[in-house]
Amino acid sequence: MKPRPRVLIAGGGIGGLAAALALLKRGIDVEVYEQAPELREVGAGVQLSANGIRVLHELGVHDALRALACEASGKEVRLWNSGQTWKLFDLGAVSVERYGFPYYLVYRPDLLAVLADGVRREKPAAIHPNARCTGFEQSARGVTLQYDGGEARGDALIGADGVHSRIRQALFGDDRPSFTGLVSWRGTIPMGKLPGHMRRLIGTNWIGPGAHVVHYPVHRGEYMNFNGIVERDDWQIESWTARGTREECRADFRGWHDDIHRMIDYIATPYKWALLGRAPLEQWNVGRVSLLGDACHPTLPMLAQGAAMALEDGFVLARALAVAGADVEQGLARYQNARKERTARIVHGSAENARRFQNPTLAEPAGAQEYVEREWSEERVKQRYEWLFTYDVTAVAV
Repeated sequence: MKPRPRVLIAGGGIGGLAAALALLKRGIDVEVYEQAPELREVGAGVQLSANGIRVLHELGVHDALRALACEASGKEVRLWNSGQTWKLFDLGAVSVERYGFPYYLVYRPDLLAVLADGVRREKPAAIHPNARCTGFEQSARGVTLQYDGGEARGDALIGADGVHSRIRQALFGDDRPSFTGLVSWRGTIPMGKLPGHMRRLIGTNWIGPGAHVVHYPVHRGEYMNFNGIVERDDWQIESWTARGTREECRADFRGWHDDIHRMIDYIATPYKWALLGRAPLEQWNVGRVSLLGDACHPTLPMLAQGAAMALEDGFVLARALAVAGADVEQGLARYQNARKERTARIVHGSAENARRFQNPTLAEPAGAQEYVEREWSEERVKQRYEWLFTYDVTAVAV
């Protein structure tokens, strides 16, 4: 057998834990260093299409997530003021038949928990909380990660530390994100507070001039996840934890359908987050150090592929390092080459969808009808999504 490296991972989020579990399952030793005192995720939702569920199946945690998630039976598009509805595409059994795996609507803390449990089954003490990365050093023989309270040595370091990655900053300097002119409102609503016609296992995308809303059930259907995105130029703070008010959120969706305002009324704490755009990195690796997930390809949420990309990254990274054995730099190069084109295409596609979801044409019913029939025709939907859902992390060349 080829010698296997020891890998240090900075960041215990979805991507970092997926990478850790995939590596451990290949016999590669891993330590995960997370800055928070305990593993936790913002209480919001993620959509996981078949390409992401395939990763969880291969990692042995699909069944655990299935017990907590909602399996979507379909997606639909609704018009901002009238609620006119168009069926987007079937999911559920159709997703399994066509792509091999279902489409799940997932509470982020549930996904993080099943990944963490999987890591701990493989190596109980692999995850180190209260370990904020402060820097690193590397040489021809290895890499040392410095963190609050200590340091760790390994053969490779993976920066899975998110959109404000310290590892990326150390490798390539400050990034220069540009404000998109969009602000995202996020929150969760107890499902029991909503009227019966809204309690469906459906992903719904409301489209309109200057704004759009996505909502779907999570956590066994106990919550409705709400994400409303609006054109604004007066809030440019990129933070998952910046709080707004229901009154401000309502004002951003003035004139929208009563269903939207009913949801806003029951969001306990609405969070607002400025959407910043970044060009995909041309290079992820320097020597024994590389990046993963939002640290190297942060994307807007309009293709619902952020979590799936992080899962894919982690799995392909493990395959590439296993193939390369002791040659860590070759393994990281294989990983980057396997992932860079796909992730860049997703970043660009997400930005395009932002313009599609909130077009001025949607202001009037006649224009909206023509626009939706064109932009969400079966052929165009396949062009936008088929290549995403059919991706197979087990088969892509590394």
